[in-house]
Amino acid sequence: MHPRETVDRALHLSTLGLIDRQVAELCNVSIGAVQKWRTGARRAHEDEDRRRHRSCPRCHERPLDEAAYAYLLGLYLGDGHIVLCRKGVYRLSLACCETWPGLIEEAAGVMSAVMPTSSVGRRQKSGCVEIQSHSKHWTCLFPQHGPGRKHLRKISLEGWQRKIFEMHPGRCVRGLMHSDGYRGMNRVRHHLNGSDHWYEYPRYLFKNESKDILELCGEALDLLDVAWRYSRYNTISVARRAAVERLDEFVGPKY
Repeated sequence: MHPRETVDRALHLSTLGLIDRQVAELCNVSIGAVQKWRTGARRAHEDEDRRRHRSCPRCHERPLDEAAYAYLLGLYLGDGHIVLCRKGVYRLSLACCETWPGLIEEAAGVMSAVMPTSSVGRRQKSGCVEIQSHSKHWTCLFPQHGPGRKHLRKISLEGWQRKIFEMHPGRCVRGLMHSDGYRGMNRVRHHLNGSDHWYEYPRYLFKNESKDILELCGEALDLLDVAWRYSRYNTISVARRAAVERLDEFVGPKY
């Protein structure tokens, strides 16, 4: 890429009536470069390159869709991972079961909303679809990235993430439930008067091996005034009727 001063000088000489060969000789550049600058093709390419390299809300103060980010944060903490590919570019990947096409579309949509200068792709795998996006700045947005599995390392939110988390707890818990959660019917048997009686009720379960992520889920539920408890050491349960109805306002079944 040539310095901005060289491009501006070449364009100025072109406006004075010099032909491309003369401009190229005076600026010590190729005729092809002068032609692209004069027609606008090179400038458009440079503007696009500059836009892509100034795309990070953390590094470049670009506005961030916070509601989309809160949902994406929940998805990442549940089923997401980041890997370094090449030349400092990171790939953010989310695994979604292929039986939930609506969830796949929503996940791809928020990934694009959070990093609009990076394209979002889908990769078919056995039983699931992996949603992917490449950027040099995914680790800026998800500083929880690190070596090893999430439950083997400390997971905590930075100050700016916590502000978004507390402002959009419903979006965050929606992402958590859509990744490692479940909404379904629980069947309970009671033996009464010599016979078995069954009844059903809806409940949410969120299962994760990370104690830190479980605590974040519980904190988001507290912010939403949703009653919850640990049904197992690695599972959060929301089963009271009022709590389930309240959580349905933000999550609902996967689709």
